[in-house]
Amino acid sequence: MTFRHPGRTGAFAAVAASILVLGGCASLAPYGPQMGQGGQGYSEAPIESNRYRVTYNGVGDPGPVADYALLRAAELTLDRGYDWFEVTQRWTDGRPDPRGGVRPSVSIGAGSGRYGGYSTSGVGVGLGLNLSGPSATSTTLEVVMGRGTKPDSPVAYDAREVTRALGRR
Repeated sequence: MTFRHPGRTGAFAAVAASILVLGGCASLAPYGPQMGQGGQGYSEAPIESNRYRVTYNGVGDPGPVADYALLRAAELTLDRGYDWFEVTQRWTDGRPDPRGGVRPSVSIGAGSGRYGGYSTSGVGVGLGLNLSGPSATSTTLEVVMGRGTKPDSPVAYDAREVTRALGRR
C-alpha cells in the first residue's frame, strides 16, 4: 500500500477554493424584503399617511445599501399613488472593513519541555485567516411623499426616475 501526499499545489488549491466560497457569503444579498430580525433586505414603517421610515440592511459597501434604501422609498412612493418623495432625515450605521473579508495573519511560537533525562525544544510558524467578512451596514430614510411637480430641492426625488435608474442594478 502506497500513501501519496497531495503536495503543496493540491493543498493550496483546496485552501484557495475554500476562501473564495466563504468570501462570497459576505456580499450584499439580492434586493428584497428583510427576512427575519437582523437579516438583509428592506423594511418600512408608516409614520403618517404620506410619511414613512424606510430601512435597508446589508453587508459591505454603504453605497449599494443606500441605493437600495432609495429604491425602496421610490417603489413605496409609487405603490401609495404618489409621484415624488423628499428625504427629511437619513441615518447610516455600520462601517465596512475596506480590506474586505479575508485577512491573513502570521504568528511565531516557541516552546520547550523536559521529560526525565530528555529535553526538547521547538519553533513553529502559523498562518491564520480572518473570515469574519465586512460588517453590517444599514441606511434608514425618513421620507415625505407628494403628488404633482417635484419640489426644487436636492433631497427631493422623482420616484419613477429613481426606479428607472436604480432598478436596473
